[in-house]
Amino acid sequence: MDFELGDRIRIEKDGNVYEGIVMPTTTDHVVVKMVSGYNAGIDPEGATITLLDKAQPKPSAKKTPEGKAKASKKLPKVTILSTGGTIASKVDYRTGAVTAQFSADDIVDAIPEITEIANIRGRVVYNILSENMKTEYWTELAQAVAEEIENGADGIIVAHGTDTMMYSAAALSFMLKTPVPIVFVGSQRSADRPSSDNAMNAICATKVAVSDIAEVCVVMHDSACDDRCAIHYGTKVRKMHTSRRNAFQSINSEPIGYVDYSTKKIETILPYTKRGTHELEVKSTLEPKCALIKFVPGADPEILSYYIDSGYKGIVIEGTGLGHVSTDWIPNIRRLTEAGIPVVMTSQCLNGRVCDRVYDTGRDILKAGAIEGEDMLPEVALVKLMWVLGQSGNLEEVAAIMGTSVENEITECTLK
Repeated sequence: MDFELGDRIRIEKDGNVYEGIVMPTTTDHVVVKMVSGYNAGIDPEGATITLLDKAQPKPSAKKTPEGKAKASKKLPKVTILSTGGTIASKVDYRTGAVTAQFSADDIVDAIPEITEIANIRGRVVYNILSENMKTEYWTELAQAVAEEIENGADGIIVAHGTDTMMYSAAALSFMLKTPVPIVFVGSQRSADRPSSDNAMNAICATKVAVSDIAEVCVVMHDSACDDRCAIHYGTKVRKMHTSRRNAFQSINSEPIGYVDYSTKKIETILPYTKRGTHELEVKSTLEPKCALIKFVPGADPEILSYYIDSGYKGIVIEGTGLGHVSTDWIPNIRRLTEAGIPVVMTSQCLNGRVCDRVYDTGRDILKAGAIEGEDMLPEVALVKLMWVLGQSGNLEEVAAIMGTSVENEITECTLK
């Protein structure tokens, strides 16, 4: 065949015409990325294939992974920290890979509108798939945020993969007291797709980063349309869909507010900490040996014994309904708490509040020493427990802090 990866071709077969860029394939089919942004795989047998354009040579890279785009003295300074997100990702059609290009120039090239909002500096903290996140990376990220604030950043944007962004946002919410906005942002769809949400999310995140909302928050699409982004507390947000652009929703809370994409105006709904209220404070010590366990009917209570015997320091149980497990789990919950290992009960229901005082099983769970997780999301309770155990090993103190709202993770009255 007279074409190579990256060439633009036309394929005519069975009365249909396909035009696009040649992509890599592991089959005998020819795969092209069409103007629509979607890929099509066509069996070349019986097809007429015409070469339209040859691929352009890839320019040599001269950009550095860190740097500052052309600055305006009148605009506030915002640092974008990359953890491996796709805000400025590009597709190399010769390999088919989506690669993160992350100098300040790359960000500006991909989303030039943000230079009208702030002076942008880019910094790579690490470059991983978000499912490879570890507790030590949260510590590195918190320290990087603190360094940028100390160096004069008026706001921080953290570009993060969406799958575990809620964990990282919760971690930094507990680890940092911040005088400026710290905004997590990601993209549900890669930059090469016409339906990509990367630009709108980044622009809205930049507006929040220069606002007076000095919270650790998540800014993502609020609807399937390109109308506005929601500003979520970092401890109240969850990814609720695998691929929709408005996958992120506040649970047991309203969002802090919204950014109107057309006007770039921010409307706030809930109270928030204002810029400059706090001095920068970092408490980044975490206890990584904590586990989140999902209870299911018939689950063997010896699951808990494994965590005791493996040296775990804290357990969050995602129970049913109001925060229940079967009665044969209760002796092992007692064994955990008597060994000085806190056990926090949360609910698989997500919406609503744990209350273990309604039924006998719940009362027995409390007598065994478990801590009610109030209306915290299970993953937030896990991250909070890691953080609390990093500050104190006293079980009574741990229980008191876990039952107290530190960073908006517990609401006084849960929404119905």
